[in-house]
Amino acid sequence: MFTGIVEELGAVRSVDEVGDGRRVVVEATTVLDDVTLGASIAVNGCCLTVVEWADGWFAVDAVPETLDRTTVGGLCPGDPVNLERPLAASGRFGGHVVQGHVDMVTEVLAVRELSDGSRRLSFRLPNELAGEVVEKGSVTLDGASLTVAAVDNDTFDVALIPHTLQVTTFSRRAPGDQVNVEADVLARYVAGLLAAGRIPANEGSG
Repeated sequence: MFTGIVEELGAVRSVDEVGDGRRVVVEATTVLDDVTLGASIAVNGCCLTVVEWADGWFAVDAVPETLDRTTVGGLCPGDPVNLERPLAASGRFGGHVVQGHVDMVTEVLAVRELSDGSRRLSFRLPNELAGEVVEKGSVTLDGASLTVAAVDNDTFDVALIPHTLQVTTFSRRAPGDQVNVEADVLARYVAGLLAAGRIPANEGSG
């Protein structure tokens, strides 16, 4: 489990095809402090398994399912990536419950620079996530736990403070960019129960 608090801004060193999959090597320091073979590291919000590492880098394998559902398949050498290790049992819970299971990819529609140095980004809201992304709720974008500032019929906004822009990939995001999105796990389960008919959608209080 992750919290969506990005620990480090890494960089892709190399990407190699392995059959229909990819092996991605990422340059990093902080997330390697206690790394072990088989450890999980979230790369742009996608939980991946460390299969090799040395001083200053680690390697992960991305299978076709991961490539189909995330932006991992589009990573190129030099690309910055948000990195986070799973939450330690003694750790501080600073974001929200993030599984590292990306729902799908969405698109940056607009970026607005504000006078205080912050930015407001607008994203396409996929139909599949309708009702799971709500105003003032949490959403994970490229591994960062963010608060939803507004939701329209087919778009949603987030507001990013200067610190977030400095320590994540969002300072580089522009309209047309693709990002990984993971809906809040609580919203996901409620939507699943509603779809299964386990919670009557029109049930009143009295």
